[in-house]
Amino acid sequence: MITIAAAIKIVVIALSLALDVFAVSVGVGVRGVPRKEKIRIGVAFATAEIVMNLAGAALGLVIGRLLGEVAGYIGFVALLVLGCFMIFESRREASHPIDMSRGWGLFIASLSISLDSLGIGFSILYINVPLVESLAVIGIVSIAATATGITLGRRLGVHIGEHAELLGGILLALTGATFIVLKALHIG
Repeated sequence: MITIAAAIKIVVIALSLALDVFAVSVGVGVRGVPRKEKIRIGVAFATAEIVMNLAGAALGLVIGRLLGEVAGYIGFVALLVLGCFMIFESRREASHPIDMSRGWGLFIASLSISLDSLGIGFSILYINVPLVESLAVIGIVSIAATATGITLGRRLGVHIGEHAELLGGILLALTGATFIVLKALHIG
């Protein structure tokens, strides 16, 4: 049985990741994407998120055994740094847009939006949430964010997408900082 505190943590993490996915999906959707491609892109983004969370969790487990309690702080600092990086990236102008709906463009987009998942996966072991349920929620929310972003992309345009990435970065940074404080106070 998942506690309310664990459920809240899972939702915050999933939404943090989903805002980044949403931002990229809005950019993809600006061109207009057929329904079949929406599903392919959603599955690619969700798969990247889950795989990177698993890789981060495995890395966190190994490092956790080597470093003990400090490993949790490292993971939370990684969230904070990744959030700040997302904030920085959201303020930069892209010089050459690429087609993120297929091929290498889709692979690069999937990889770029899932790098924050590596940090979350690294720290997920230290916030007392069940891994399988967390990954399921992250995958579902990622697919929903992709579908929503692509669908609304043509109407919302890049302007909202940039703000979504900024908001996602702020939320990730705040999540990392909150988890650092909670761990230091032995709460959660």
